[in-house]
Amino acid sequence: MVFGRQLGPAVLRPWKSSPNVYDIAIIGGGINGAGIARDAAGRGLSVLLAEKGDLASGTSSASTKLIHGGLRYLEHYEFRLVRESLMEREVLLRLAPHIIWPLRFVLPHHAALRPAWLVRMGLFLYDHLGGRDILPASRSINLSKAPAGKPLRSEFTRGFEYSDCWVDDARLVVLNAMDAAKRGAIIRTRTTVTSARRDAGAWIVELAQSDGTRIETVRARVLVNAAGPWVDDVLANCVKTDHGSRMRLVKGSHIVVPRLFEHDQAYIFQNADRRIIFAIPYEDQFTLIGTTDVDYTGDPGNVRITAAEIEYLCKSTSSYFRGAITPASVVWSYSGVRPLLDEGGGTAQEATRNFVLERDGEPALLNICGGKITTYRRLAEAALGKLSDILAVGTPWTATSPLPGGDFAHDGVEALVTALRRAAPAADEAMARRLARTYGTLAHNILDGAARPGDLGTHFGAGLYEGEVRHLVRNEWAQTADDILWRRTKLGLRLDKPAQERLAQWLAGNATKVAVSAH
Repeated sequence: MVFGRQLGPAVLRPWKSSPNVYDIAIIGGGINGAGIARDAAGRGLSVLLAEKGDLASGTSSASTKLIHGGLRYLEHYEFRLVRESLMEREVLLRLAPHIIWPLRFVLPHHAALRPAWLVRMGLFLYDHLGGRDILPASRSINLSKAPAGKPLRSEFTRGFEYSDCWVDDARLVVLNAMDAAKRGAIIRTRTTVTSARRDAGAWIVELAQSDGTRIETVRARVLVNAAGPWVDDVLANCVKTDHGSRMRLVKGSHIVVPRLFEHDQAYIFQNADRRIIFAIPYEDQFTLIGTTDVDYTGDPGNVRITAAEIEYLCKSTSSYFRGAITPASVVWSYSGVRPLLDEGGGTAQEATRNFVLERDGEPALLNICGGKITTYRRLAEAALGKLSDILAVGTPWTATSPLPGGDFAHDGVEALVTALRRAAPAADEAMARRLARTYGTLAHNILDGAARPGDLGTHFGAGLYEGEVRHLVRNEWAQTADDILWRRTKLGLRLDKPAQERLAQWLAGNATKVAVSAH
């Protein structure tokens, strides 16, 4: 199935030479840019989104993969942020039950760090501040008897449980972009905005391919700067305005190790430096550990985890688990730069996750500052509200319209897996489950009733077949092996290097033909 107009990689399709006119031009294909594009297109506005790399290739694929209220933000008195985030959990769960699902967190009580009464009070607020319908309430647990206590050191005998949600962050971005395109938005990946200037009541936006080749000039009534950690760079080098930085760049790093425990709950650990660390079940066979908070001044595109961060995450986690986690245990790591609002002072971990929308001049420039993945949909609504005096934005709509593949009940994954296996006998239990959790009901299009694995084409390994790759190229803007293995899926953890090279070779020989045939 092909969603919308002109899907697929921009560099694989000739563009019109005459100028195009849009209501909104968006710079940045992360969660905020994609969310605004979807919301605006659904209100009937004409939208162009330009992303210099792949969708979600920056901060939006480097999160802790959580839809959460932010329990620790209560200590910083950010009650409005926590309340809005808590309210969004079940909204997003209903919109995308294939890539978002409930996750139960275990908080071992560390008497030397926070008294039990304070933890209980925080969890009481967490239960009631934003309301719940699906997610269960918090409770106290005896770790000496509960299964979740088994992997922990013997001194941790008391703990608490509470609920949040897991999300596949990069896929959340892609699904928003797919729905935006389905509703008429033009999504251009590997496309750089080289300049943007005001002229006769409109923005003149110059676009170039990733190699610098100029390819198009467009006009837009509004320019939205959703470039994440590159917001200031866009203002300085594209818009050429003396804006003055409002951003504080904070690096967050994560490590992935072989599975540390058998159950499906996650852990949240308190540390002496008053930071918290998560240990989360990841891709069935692994545990995800993070995150750090370190002020960052380099190029966000070159962010890397340091040996000191790896040591910090290993040491912090090992202080809770019976078995030691060492740098040698790490099978993968990733880092991202969070573009947070700079309110001056404080440590990186205390920087607010609130967002600010700054509108400047006429025609309007809207700069997106700060934010977190949980509140992206609310941010998009607020952005359209900021433009309501110049655009016919209509009424909000995204709270009840499922994302692509999410048109089933929030607890309906098992039924979907059964339906996939019945319709396509080629899919075994593991494959059907992975496809259901990745594509939702769109997995039917990928399997297409295949009776035998050979019906799905070349097998690259770990259940990745040519049919799925073709879907990703046609409908999800995938061009490279990294796009597929680390953002559209996480199969890079399972495919060995020769298999990854086979995939890269297949894409080099077939991606252009597959993308063009989709149009």
